[in-house]
Amino acid sequence: MSSPSAVLLAVALVCVFSVAISVGGLRSRTTSDFYVASRRVPPWMNASAIAGDYLSAASFLGVAGLIVSYGAQGLWFPVGYTAGFFTLLLFVAAPLRRSGAYTLPDFATLRFRSAQLRRLTALIVIMTGWLYVVPQLHGASLTLSTTAGMPGWVGPLVVVLVVLPTVLAGGMRSVTVAQAVQYWMKLCALLIPCVFILLRLQRDAAAGGSPLTDALPPLGDIWETGLLPQALDGGAGLYQTASLALALMMGTVGLPHVLVRFSTNPDGAAARRTTLLLLSLLSMFYLLPVILGVLARLVLPVAEGGLGPAADDGGAVTPAPSGGTAADVGGGTADAALLRLPAAVFEGAAGDVLVAVVAGGAFAAFLSTCSGLVVSIAGVVSQEFFSGTVRGFRRGAVAAVGLPLLVGAVTSQVALAGAVAMVFTFTASALGPLILLGIWWRGLTEAGAIAGIVSGAVVSSLSLVIGLGLGEHTAGAQVFLYPALWCIPLSFLLTVAVSRFGRQSPPRSAEAVLARLHLPEAAQALSR
Repeated sequence: MSSPSAVLLAVALVCVFSVAISVGGLRSRTTSDFYVASRRVPPWMNASAIAGDYLSAASFLGVAGLIVSYGAQGLWFPVGYTAGFFTLLLFVAAPLRRSGAYTLPDFATLRFRSAQLRRLTALIVIMTGWLYVVPQLHGASLTLSTTAGMPGWVGPLVVVLVVLPTVLAGGMRSVTVAQAVQYWMKLCALLIPCVFILLRLQRDAAAGGSPLTDALPPLGDIWETGLLPQALDGGAGLYQTASLALALMMGTVGLPHVLVRFSTNPDGAAARRTTLLLLSLLSMFYLLPVILGVLARLVLPVAEGGLGPAADDGGAVTPAPSGGTAADVGGGTADAALLRLPAAVFEGAAGDVLVAVVAGGAFAAFLSTCSGLVVSIAGVVSQEFFSGTVRGFRRGAVAAVGLPLLVGAVTSQVALAGAVAMVFTFTASALGPLILLGIWWRGLTEAGAIAGIVSGAVVSSLSLVIGLGLGEHTAGAQVFLYPALWCIPLSFLLTVAVSRFGRQSPPRSAEAVLARLHLPEAAQALSR
C-alpha cells in the first residue's frame, strides 16, 4: 500500500479545487443558468466538459483493468465509448440542440405533446442516472480502500459531499467549468505516471536490467500473451464482442447527462463542432489507460508474485458485462491495477507520489461524472415534481444522490467497466428508439414510442438478471449477459411496428417539429 497521507492530500486538493471553481464567482442567477448555462458555452469548453463528464470510473480505472484481465478483448470498451459519439455527431447533436429542450422529457413533450410519455421518459432518465452513479461511488470506495486503507463507505461519502455543493452553487453553469478542468486533471493524472514508468523501464533495460525488467517477458512475446488484437474466431466470442460494441455505440445516444450538455451550446453548428473536438479529446485520453493496462498486465504479476488470470490463458477472453466482482490479478482486483502499478515500479517516495497522482485523477473522474449525472437527474426531478424552479432543482439534486449512496453502501464492488456497459445496454434499448426515431422519422406515434421504451427497459433488465442468475459459464448464459445485439433491434422493431400498424396516427405537429430539428437556425430565422 502507498503512503495514505500522500493519497489523502491529493484527493483533498482535487476536491477543494473542484468546489472552489464551482462556488467561487460562478454562481448562477437564472433558471436558464441552472439548467443549460444560459446556452452560452463555447465548443472548446463544452467539449472538455463533456469529456470530463463522460470519462467515468469505467474509463479511468475500468479500461486498464480490462486490459489486465482480458488482454486485447478489453480494447473494445474504449473503441465503443469513442464510437458512440460518432452516432451522436451524425444523428443527434445538432437536431437536439435546435429542439430547445432542457431535458429528454422536454424533447418527448415537444415531439408528442403527451403527459403520459413525458412521465415515462422522466422515470427512465432518473433510473439511468441512478444506475450510472452507483459505479462511480464503487470506484471511489475502491480507490481509497486500495491506496489509503480507508473503510469502504468513506469514498462514496466524500464524492457526495463534494458534488452537492458544486451542483447547488450554480447547476449546469458551475458544473461546466469544473468538468472542463477535471478532464485535463484526469489526462495529466494518467500521462504523468505513464511517462515516468516507461522512462524507468527503458532506463533499467538500457543499464543492463533490474530484477523487475529481467523477469518481464520479451517484447516479442506480447502477441502470444494476448496483448495485441487477434482475429475473432467467429464463435461465441464474436457474438459477445458484437453485442458489446453495439451497446457502447448506441448507449451513448441515450445518456441523459451527455445529451443535456449539447443544450448548452449556442446553436446546432456549435453542437457539431463540440462533438468533433470531443472525439479528439477522447481519442487522446483513451491511449493512456490502454498503455498503462498493458504495462500493468506485464508488471503486476511479476512485481507482486504469481500469475493472475491476466497471464493464465493468453487473454483470449471477452469480458463479461459484470460477472460479479472484478477478477483478481496479482493480489487485488483488476480495477485496482492502475492504482497499484506505480508502487510496483517505483519504491519509496516516487511510488507514493505517482500513486497519489493517479488517485487524485480517479477522484476527478468520479466527481465530474457524478456532477453531470446529478445535474441531469435534478433537472428532470425539478420539472416533473417541483414546477421547474431553482429551489426544485436543488431539491432534485439532493434526491439524485440519496438512493445511489444507499445502494453503493450496501452493494459489493463489481467490475466498473462491466457495470457501466450494463447501463449502456439499458439506455440504448429504452431511450434509443425515442431519440433516434423521434428526430428522424415523422411516422413515429406516441403508442410506438411508449412500446419501445417499455419493451427496451423491461427486456434488457430481465435478460441481465437471468444471465447473472445463470452464471457466466452456464450454456446459453452469454445470450442473456450480452443482450444488446437482440434487445436493441427488438425495441426499435416494436416501436416501428406499433407506429405503423397501430390505431394512432403521428401527431399533426410532426412536420413542424422535424423542420425545427433539421433546419439550421439561420434558415429558420429567414422563414419567419
